[in-house]
Amino acid sequence: MTTDKGLFDRIFDVVIYSVLGLLVLVTLYPLLYVALASISDATQLVTHRGLLLKPLGFSLEAYVSVFKNPGILIGYRNTLFILVAGVTINLLMTALGAYVLSRKNVMWNKAFIFIIVFTMFFNGGLIPIYLIVKNVGLLDTLWSTIIPFAISTFNLIIMRTAFMAVPESLEESAKIDGANHFTILFKIIIPLSMPVIAVMILYYAVEKWNGWFYASIFIKDRELFPLQLTLREILIANSTDNMTQGADAGDRFQIGETIKYATIMVATVPILCVYPFVQKYFVKGVMVGALKG
Repeated sequence: MTTDKGLFDRIFDVVIYSVLGLLVLVTLYPLLYVALASISDATQLVTHRGLLLKPLGFSLEAYVSVFKNPGILIGYRNTLFILVAGVTINLLMTALGAYVLSRKNVMWNKAFIFIIVFTMFFNGGLIPIYLIVKNVGLLDTLWSTIIPFAISTFNLIIMRTAFMAVPESLEESAKIDGANHFTILFKIIIPLSMPVIAVMILYYAVEKWNGWFYASIFIKDRELFPLQLTLREILIANSTDNMTQGADAGDRFQIGETIKYATIMVATVPILCVYPFVQKYFVKGVMVGALKG
């Protein structure tokens, strides 16, 4: 009986690991394809069909062309500003809101939570948001992609749940020593909730880094375009002409294909590098919202 169970467990493990390995392969191959295509020879890449498991030749011409494009560097500058300023404001506003909602003695606490959660399922729509941004003078500024989205309701709920898990005795002891609410929040609650703070940083950072939709609506000045909006133009509008000057029509098309892949790598790799630094907090921080209501 023991032998049969051991055999079943081994078969089960083989199946599970095989499925997981297949999922990893399916997930990683698109990124691998883009990375290999970006350093491949343009002529060989255009004529290639099927899977790409190694570079077709080797050329960094696409990356050289990408960084010659002033739009990429301007996009990096604007995106970094949106990332730093946006994540800072997001964390501050979310922490303040979560702290208030996590206190049991707040009047009409449940009513506030209901109203806030209601916005997750129903909102005014794009036109009211545009009119508000326009009327407060944020149109065609980088702040239009930051201030109207200072708090995510989903992230607020997760952080509120994490703050509620902090023992009340710590707060009571701090009050006896004369601590006010800001002291309790920034010196007790937040340091004890670092796993969820790390997850919030990752969530907000990915959102800000990948954001392009609202920027395309609120921003018309090309000097204020974030990186992803520039990337969208290159991939969808096929605007690689300013990066392939000096080449004939045929070569321009071929080089343009590798430039698209190189641009994707340039826009994707930085945010991928953030994950290893918060990975150890990720599972614990996300599960906080699932354990308590």
